[in-house]
Amino acid sequence: MTEARYTPLREHHEALGASFTDFGGWQMPVRYTSDLAEHHAVREAAGLFDISHMAEFTVEGPESASYLDHALSGRLSTMAIGKAKYSLLLADNGGIIDDVIVYRMGEESFLIISNAGNRDAVAKALPERIGGRDVDVVDVSDDYALIAVQGPASAVIVAGIAGVEDLSVAWGEQKYYAWASARFAGEPLIIARTGYTGEDGFELLVRAGDAVALWDAALAAGADHGLVPAGLAARDTLRLEAGMPLYGHELSLDIVPAQAGLGRVVASDKDDFVGKAALESNGAEGRVLIGLVAEGRRAGRAGYPVVTEDGTVVGEISSGALSPTLGHPIAMAFVDAGVAEDGTALFLDVRGTKIPATATALPFYRRKK
Repeated sequence: MTEARYTPLREHHEALGASFTDFGGWQMPVRYTSDLAEHHAVREAAGLFDISHMAEFTVEGPESASYLDHALSGRLSTMAIGKAKYSLLLADNGGIIDDVIVYRMGEESFLIISNAGNRDAVAKALPERIGGRDVDVVDVSDDYALIAVQGPASAVIVAGIAGVEDLSVAWGEQKYYAWASARFAGEPLIIARTGYTGEDGFELLVRAGDAVALWDAALAAGADHGLVPAGLAARDTLRLEAGMPLYGHELSLDIVPAQAGLGRVVASDKDDFVGKAALESNGAEGRVLIGLVAEGRRAGRAGYPVVTEDGTVVGEISSGALSPTLGHPIAMAFVDAGVAEDGTALFLDVRGTKIPATATALPFYRRKK
């Protein structure tokens, strides 16, 4: 049995009274106070998340840009330095090994952040795709910690973190899906305007040994702005409202990008990339991902059937919850193409009870800009 892993912030989470859950082999805080309180804090003010379980890989060398064009679904070679891009690591059959964010750190240098549970699969796939190119791929996950500040107050909070200096991009000028270099307590810090909640937010990458000091500094900066520590339960309902996929639910080796509504992430006009031939020959056969808005208060959960009025099974829920923000049940589900159109009347089979639901475009929630 593999020993559970903890982030450098374990003792802080325990002191805050966190409940833990296994996530990708890591013991992670699922909540500190209540799921609802932490969810609402992120929507209304800000939440502080420890996401140090995520995996990081550096890609460096003269051919790193062309290598990533081959290894991933997107066109990374045209990214400007200082930008970030969402992309997919595909298998030969077009299925999804993982979804990742790629940061262009320099002309010949990139950083890839992938999901904790897929670290081994990504660590295996990336080097296999080098194919003689002048590129070095290194798993640096254990060297770094990642902390996220998410919510409408996140910009003022991050700007107020004591000890941050030498920003490469001035406060107030950072763009979405871009990053700035800085120093925290004299050590390297990357501040990326990215997140997984549907709100404005930042993800802060530091050396593992600086995680505790940065967490404390962020909490202090947010003390007057409603910042609260938030766990994975709130993170899950936040990302669901924002229509963001979760690996193992909306993404898997058995799902191709177009099925999951991610056809836009595939640069199909590239000369070649892993999975291209399979996508061209098979397209998006099978069920497609939609949103479902249901009546009442009973939420469908992952694995529950989606049915028509006569009880015919036409799909399956991939993620579902009672939306804290909207006040009614929402779900993402893979359904037959014939019932995927917005407005289609369907039903959730919640333990034998048919709950009326309506197909709807994702996301369920959009923040006010």
